[in-house]
Amino acid sequence: MPDFDSIDPMIPRIKICCISSVEEAALAVSCGASALGLVSAMPSGPGVIDEAHIAEIIRTVPPGVATFLLTSRQDAEAILDQHHRCRPNTLQLVDYVAEGELIKLRRVLPGIALVQVIHVTGPESVDEACAIAPLVDAILLDSGNQKLAIKELGGTGRTHDWTLSRRIREQCGRPLFLAGGLKSGNAREAIDQVQPYGLDICSGVRTDGRLDATKLRAFFSAARK
Repeated sequence: MPDFDSIDPMIPRIKICCISSVEEAALAVSCGASALGLVSAMPSGPGVIDEAHIAEIIRTVPPGVATFLLTSRQDAEAILDQHHRCRPNTLQLVDYVAEGELIKLRRVLPGIALVQVIHVTGPESVDEACAIAPLVDAILLDSGNQKLAIKELGGTGRTHDWTLSRRIREQCGRPLFLAGGLKSGNAREAIDQVQPYGLDICSGVRTDGRLDATKLRAFFSAARK
């Protein structure tokens, strides 16, 4: 299981999401990524690749780097099947998963980290995060919308209200990843305002959908300044 122990809140760990190839994974790791996000089937959004490709990429990732499988499944059996096929060390649950399903995942996969995504839409998101926090290893805040006819479960490129993000960090008692509209120009502001455990970025380090080494290095430099 990835180590979610506390670190310097002003120098968060960085997760690069929407990894699409072995080459992108290697580039992200070489720049200092602590975690990689691999996107399985979603109702919308960027970065989706098939599970065989996800498994291939994960096999190349060095020890010490967390591999997050992003899943939109909501029942434990389906999530367990995905884990068996892909073998990540972390499951990122991008949609609501009921308490009983989380308990089953924890029982069957005791060495696998569970990270629940909370899409920050208003003050009610604070209560949602605090309610689910005791059942997972970390919380990831994003800017999707589960209530749309076609759900947005990530990859929107939008920021959300970071004052709510900070409240969640202060109240939920779990390591917090911050996602949604991050880029080199606002990374330091996000860190100063929220003080998250980690930053999660996708579109902000890409050009025409491909991981951009220049943008990637600029983001790491800004986040670590």
